[in-house]
Amino acid sequence: MEKRLFFLFVFCLQFIFAQLVKKPNVILIMADDMGYECLSTYGSTEYKTPVLDKLANEGIRFDNCVSQPLCTPSRVKIMTGKYNYRNYEYFGYLGSNEYTFGNLFQDAGYETCIAGKWQLNGLAYKNEIKDWNDSSKPNKLGFDEYCLWQLTKTAKDGGRFANPLIDQNGELLPREENAYGPDIFSNYILDFIDRNKDEPFFVYYPMVLVHDPFVPTPDSQDWELKEKRFKNDTTYFKDMVAYTDKIVGQIVSKLEEHNISENTLLIFTGDNGTHYTIYSTTKERTVRGAKGNTTNGGTHVPMIVSWPEKNRNKESHKGLIEFSDFYATFSEVLGVENTSDGKSFYNVLTQDNLDTRETAFVHYDPKWGKRVNQFRNQFARTENYKLYQDGKFYNLKNDVLEKEPLLESGLSRKEKKIRNQLKKELQDHPKFK
Repeated sequence: MEKRLFFLFVFCLQFIFAQLVKKPNVILIMADDMGYECLSTYGSTEYKTPVLDKLANEGIRFDNCVSQPLCTPSRVKIMTGKYNYRNYEYFGYLGSNEYTFGNLFQDAGYETCIAGKWQLNGLAYKNEIKDWNDSSKPNKLGFDEYCLWQLTKTAKDGGRFANPLIDQNGELLPREENAYGPDIFSNYILDFIDRNKDEPFFVYYPMVLVHDPFVPTPDSQDWELKEKRFKNDTTYFKDMVAYTDKIVGQIVSKLEEHNISENTLLIFTGDNGTHYTIYSTTKERTVRGAKGNTTNGGTHVPMIVSWPEKNRNKESHKGLIEFSDFYATFSEVLGVENTSDGKSFYNVLTQDNLDTRETAFVHYDPKWGKRVNQFRNQFARTENYKLYQDGKFYNLKNDVLEKEPLLESGLSRKEKKIRNQLKKELQDHPKFK
């Protein structure tokens, strides 16, 4: 009897220890074309996002997350942790030789999954890129399985919302008139969690919401009118924001269902600012989206982190975050060397140390169309000040739209010090040729 009790005691200790050292699950959700002003936790008075607001209240809301101004530059940077001048070659493309955070988790023994928008095979450059039609590219870049839009087929072949054209693990899914792309992606993720709930997993969910075309969701009244499912109308943007929040709620509920939410690091962000046709009201002002532009409207994105097991104090964090920092943070979570350009914000998540970075740097060369190429630039910034490579210096707190660069003659001693700090940061990077 005593021997049996001893072995039971040892088993219990082993079980408890295993739980204590169990690797955390990690989920990164990135909305498409969603600036910070789209969430009510950041002061929106127009959109309702109760799930994300709750995550922000119970976790950490980051108030100064700086993205690239456009989708592919952001995706390349966040996935590899490298500044764009190192590995951004074409719009809509990521080289097969790159090592992503998918590879990082995979090599650490995680089950990995990506669902949503891909747009990284270089479909616009078929004459220049040999492997543009390689359907195994997500696997090579670190994902065991995938459910993706625009992998080897362009948007002209099939859309992302109603009756979508989606590639799932090398097979094109049958087209269904009443299917809705975001539901297919989220259901795939929910199934992936069901299948891997007992092992550490990494999910990367680059959403197709809330990118244009702005069309009805299944929760919109006009969804029942099939002729309106493809009509681009900014009136539907509010519904698309609400549906984004709903999907996040489904994922949170799935984690809670399996009792794994405590040990899951869940991050929500956006890839760049909101589309320039969208005007959003906030408590402070009306914000016009500036996707593609290097102003705050193009680079200030939401960032909410929930990790109940680690988040000791619930609060917002005003320190700067840039997109190279995600890879660096995941490296620290996994206990491996950080080989990226980023700085880990792991200590902010655990509240051990609130120090992140004093400056953020963006190298932006979109290589895509006159409208966005006109904003090609480099800048370094602090929380309140921004310096471009041409010397234009702005006080973002007083001039968020960057209408009036500060003059040398009017700078205070403190502002001169900040400008010199940012100038030094810019000098650490190669300039545009």
